[in-house]
Amino acid sequence: MSATTDVKKLSQATQEVNGADILVESLIREGVTDIFAYPGGASMEMHQSLAKAKDRIRTILPRHEQGGSFAAEGYARATGKPGVCMATSGPGATNLMTAIADAFMDSTPLVCITGQVYTKFIGKAAFQETDFFGMTLPVVKHSYLVMDIKDLAYTVKEAFKVATTGRPGPVVVDIPKDVQQNMIVPEWPGEITLLDSKLPTYATDRQLKNILHLIEEAKRPMVYYGGGIVAAEAYDELGAFIEKTGVPCSSTLMGVGAFPETHLLSTKWFGMHGSAYGNLAVHNCDLLLAFGVRFDDRITGDVSKFAPQAEIVHIDIDASEHNKNKIVHHPITGDIA
Repeated sequence: MSATTDVKKLSQATQEVNGADILVESLIREGVTDIFAYPGGASMEMHQSLAKAKDRIRTILPRHEQGGSFAAEGYARATGKPGVCMATSGPGATNLMTAIADAFMDSTPLVCITGQVYTKFIGKAAFQETDFFGMTLPVVKHSYLVMDIKDLAYTVKEAFKVATTGRPGPVVVDIPKDVQQNMIVPEWPGEITLLDSKLPTYATDRQLKNILHLIEEAKRPMVYYGGGIVAAEAYDELGAFIEKTGVPCSSTLMGVGAFPETHLLSTKWFGMHGSAYGNLAVHNCDLLLAFGVRFDDRITGDVSKFAPQAEIVHIDIDASEHNKNKIVHHPITGDIA
């Protein structure tokens, strides 16, 4: 996703503050009430600013950066809000990598803030310097290295927009120590629009009518739903669809909890670790309605033998998932809700 944005308005402050204070105020303006943060030398100013704002934002101290980043990921899944974590430069930052990669694979909104060495030392093998911006690029929606304090408030707001727009995912904001220390009268950005973002689209009436026709014609239809239902908070919509159509359903691990497993139309979850009857139902179906899923190998096994008799409808917010693992007959790009 491109991070090119358009700022509609700016709210001007009147007093100089340091970059660390700008960061914390920016987090509060984004509705952040909790942050999982483990301190270090390159992030100390940010922790000092968090301490000054403890009545507005709660700092939760993990015992390890990886624990904090996974806690932030769990927080995002439980609340539906972006999870926020913080670490120092070098080894502190690299300890976040596994959770970042997990959030990327599982489409979890995560904003990871890291300290970095002084800008004048970047690229010079300074103490605890790593190219965290570069090493995270394969597993984030976007990574930022803030080299100028003037860009900080804008970057933080954009980071939250990127993390939550379209298919959710992790974003990294790497902040050098001098950017945290420098003083400036901040300009608080107003509403931001991502110009090149793949904004959510919706199925057309024609596509929906076609799905209903396929259901009417099918003798053994199945719904296969996953984490996209959870990310979109489309629990009620999924339940209403299953109730009204009477189509049985089966879940992925990421979709567990989106529909009651005690319901008569539920076969719980299927795949490598799922129920035998769930796997058999999907294998023998003649119509597979795939909602918010990616046809992961733990679900499909040998993809050439997955649902071999089925006509497949695939609805997902990310068009790149269509036909990536399994060729489908009816790909639809859009918000599942």
